[in-house]
Amino acid sequence: MSHEPHDHGRHHEHDPANEAKWKHDGVRVIAANQLDPNTAQTPGMDRKAAINFARVGAQKLWAGTVTIHANAKTGAHHHGHLESVIYVVKGRARMRWGEQLEFTAEAGPGDFIYVPPYVPHQEINASATEVLECVLCRSDGQAVAVNLDIEPIEKPEQVLWVDPTHPHGGV
Repeated sequence: MSHEPHDHGRHHEHDPANEAKWKHDGVRVIAANQLDPNTAQTPGMDRKAAINFARVGAQKLWAGTVTIHANAKTGAHHHGHLESVIYVVKGRARMRWGEQLEFTAEAGPGDFIYVPPYVPHQEINASATEVLECVLCRSDGQAVAVNLDIEPIEKPEQVLWVDPTHPHGGV
């Protein structure tokens, strides 16, 4: 059995025109101290853009960081037609969602949270002492955050994460 690489019709000869193109339009590194706070904001959270259309020409992605201070919570909001993925780096996230933010679930470091389009939700830092730090990715190069005037209920319903590794739900 041969393990020769497949060319797939691409030529790998040195081409000065391609070299110039890839130098400026290839891989981009956005340093942590170069994140842009000039993005859609929701009260109670600090969003900073790393990857978006304005910064790198991203057509189908928005990525950045979210910080929520200890014992703080965001206002209710949704992200229009966008899908969102939140990765918890540090701290404990409590998510509320629903028409009256009546559902809740928690996530910790290493956990991913998926938020479908148009779902009203609220992020809460479940810790009274530790900052909540997350990485956020969305399915479009433009930021969309629609803040909502929702009065959350006092005691949201606990909903356990259900996935292949937690078929009966996990906290």
